[in-house]
Order: sequence, then structure tokens, then C-alpha cells
Amino acid sequence: MRYRSKTLATWIAVAGGAFGLHRFYLHGLRDRLGWLHPLPTLIGLAGAVRMRNLGQDDALGWLLVPLLGLRLSVAMLTAIVYGLTPDEKWDARRNPGQPGRTTRWGPVLGVILALLVGGIVLMGTIAFSVQRFFEWQLGRLPV
Repeated sequence: MRYRSKTLATWIAVAGGAFGLHRFYLHGLRDRLGWLHPLPTLIGLAGAVRMRNLGQDDALGWLLVPLLGLRLSVAMLTAIVYGLTPDEKWDARRNPGQPGRTTRWGPVLGVILALLVGGIVLMGTIAFSVQRFFEWQLGRLPV
């Protein structure tokens, strides 16, 4: 059984967690939950592309963009959880029967970046969604 690094898992979750890459690293390519990650992320990304090409009045685009924001926020939260898991608990769960390894600053730096990116993305997603919802309520957006 191969060793699964907490540092690497944290950084993979930061870089590609929205596509489930962290799950494939930890559980292999047969992980069914990992395969559920790319589709909503790609749908949200398609909404962002639509809004870029068609403008902010594209109703389908503004319905799909929050999905991308939520997927990115969940990925950053996952990175934070991975990075803040104590080394002993990580090794007991992910590397049973192998000698424990001490992580240093790698996971902490990943957590700092994930907190920064996740906070920005989540607040932007909430602000965008609430603004669009109230514009729709006031009848200023096409349906």
C-alpha cells in the first residue's frame, strides 16, 4: 500500500479539488464519489463561459455560475480539513500499518491559500447570487 501524503492531498485539493483530483489521489480512479465532482464543475464553468460570451443578462449563465463558485468553495474547505487534520489521525486513517511522518509547513501554507481563495470565491458567489435573485424579483432580468 502506498503512502498518502497529507501535504500533497492538501495541495491537490487546492489545485484540482473542484474536479475531484484529491479523491483520486486518496482512493484511486475507481472512486465513485470522485467521478461526481467534474460534471457540476464543468457545468458551472460553462455558465461562466456563457456569461463572458453573451453578457451578464444571460439567464442560463447566471443560474450556472453559482454552481462553479460552490464547487470551488467546497474544494477549498476540503483542503482546509485535510491540512488541519493532525498527523497522527491522518496516518491512522490514510496510512494504516505504516510509520507515521511529520508534516511541516506544507499543509499549513495550503490551508492559508485555501482559506484566502475559498473566502473570496464564497463571498463573491453569495453576493452575485443574491444580487441576481433580487434583480429577478424586481423583474429586471429576463427569464
